[in-house]
Amino acid sequence: MQGTSQETAVQDIRFGGDYNPEQWPEEIWLEDVRLMREAGVNLVSLGVFNWGIIEPAPGEYDWSGLDAIVELLHANGIGVNMGTPTSSPPAWLRKAHPEIRLVDAEGRTLAGGSRHGVCPSSPAYAEACASIVDKIAERYGRHPAVKLWHIHNEYGWANVECYCEASAAAFQGWLAEKYGDVDRLNDAWGTAFWGLVYRSFDQVEAPAAAPPGVNPALQLDWKRFSNDEHVRNYRMQREVIARHSEAPATTNFMIPNCEGMDYRRWAGTVDVVSNNHYLIAERPDHQIELSMSADLTRAVANGPWMVMEHSTSAVNWQPRNIAKTPGELRRNSLAHVARGADGLMFFQWRASRAGAEKFHSAMLPHGGTDTEVWRDVAALGNDLKKLSSVVGADVAADVAVLWDWESWWALELEWRPSVDLKYRERVEAYYAALWREHVTVDFAHPEADLSGYRLVVAPSSYVLTDAASKNLRGYVENGGHLVVSYFSGIVDEHDTDRKSTR
Repeated sequence: MQGTSQETAVQDIRFGGDYNPEQWPEEIWLEDVRLMREAGVNLVSLGVFNWGIIEPAPGEYDWSGLDAIVELLHANGIGVNMGTPTSSPPAWLRKAHPEIRLVDAEGRTLAGGSRHGVCPSSPAYAEACASIVDKIAERYGRHPAVKLWHIHNEYGWANVECYCEASAAAFQGWLAEKYGDVDRLNDAWGTAFWGLVYRSFDQVEAPAAAPPGVNPALQLDWKRFSNDEHVRNYRMQREVIARHSEAPATTNFMIPNCEGMDYRRWAGTVDVVSNNHYLIAERPDHQIELSMSADLTRAVANGPWMVMEHSTSAVNWQPRNIAKTPGELRRNSLAHVARGADGLMFFQWRASRAGAEKFHSAMLPHGGTDTEVWRDVAALGNDLKKLSSVVGADVAADVAVLWDWESWWALELEWRPSVDLKYRERVEAYYAALWREHVTVDFAHPEADLSGYRLVVAPSSYVLTDAASKNLRGYVENGGHLVVSYFSGIVDEHDTDRKSTR
């Protein structure tokens, strides 16, 4: 499908949600679009999970439904955030290529019936992804409805790490590229301890289920590799799309609740930083965690960003899924805007009738328009129309809290001084204290430029590189104030004690 070149600049706050029309008969689509316009929806995410529908068999395509809904949305002034459906590959692909299946740390090959059950290092999976993304981008890349590309969905949600043979081989290649010489790896990892010395890269095993005491440096590099494999898959899809479309692209992060993805490494790969955030409903202070998530996402973005998913009320996957109280939907949504978000999207537009997430709240709930949720959604859409002047606005802060995913990884490996050491516990304690004093906070990496802050807090900087240590020392020498909590600055990036390396 071809059309005129689309505008990519954001003029209004993006407002909408995931739209899955394939779950509904076509007569419902007309009602959906009418209600979207009533609520002020201007963008919907489309085609995030439809691979098995648009490609029912290898090389056979059915675009009829997707074509129709794209045209219907466009005719009604609603933009499309076009998805690539690669987080949920079709059953025929798993059947034809069983080697793509995810293998956990216990060596178990995981079955289908859900999403994300694929190895991020699988060549067959990558080839199939490139093919379907090319077909989608070729067909819709220049359609004027397409304002944004939604690549994949929640990289690392259930398959941060895979322990199959393909992953192990890819890890060995990653190590060879990083270190060049296996003796450099031995030195960095301290393999002289216990005599765990390697003579070639192909001797290095993935840190799957093993006796206690697996080399922490090995585990840290495995986490870096696993993150980089997902980044590689994203970049591949982005390059395919760029051949057909000038529209910006993103993928939905899960800050701060996905420990396995180092989103600082991701930030430069996306055109728009977008984030999924779901309250932990049982937490009495969940509004503080929401603010922390928004501030951390703004830091990753280094500017404005958008919420790709949050919920209108209860979710379906927590131990106890508690509905939001009156006014909470509005408060939570506008809190994101106040902390830099230029878009508020929900999962999802219309509540599903079937499947694993049918009890997940939606913009249009099972009860329809005569519900408090629908009235709150429509009121929020009206609010956002009045706030278009804040699009692109900066959030000013003169206090920074240090955050580093690698410190999180390293601190919570086995055999630390106490099992009670938790990365987020210290970060959240300091953040909550500042929040209660009405202090606006930025998050920063320990190697970032800190000169603009009057106060920097290091709640849990267990890992400090030489560059980070020099940076913090220079900040203080130049008049800055640094607050450091316990068990910080202990090791370098290979989990080697810093004092012993001096």
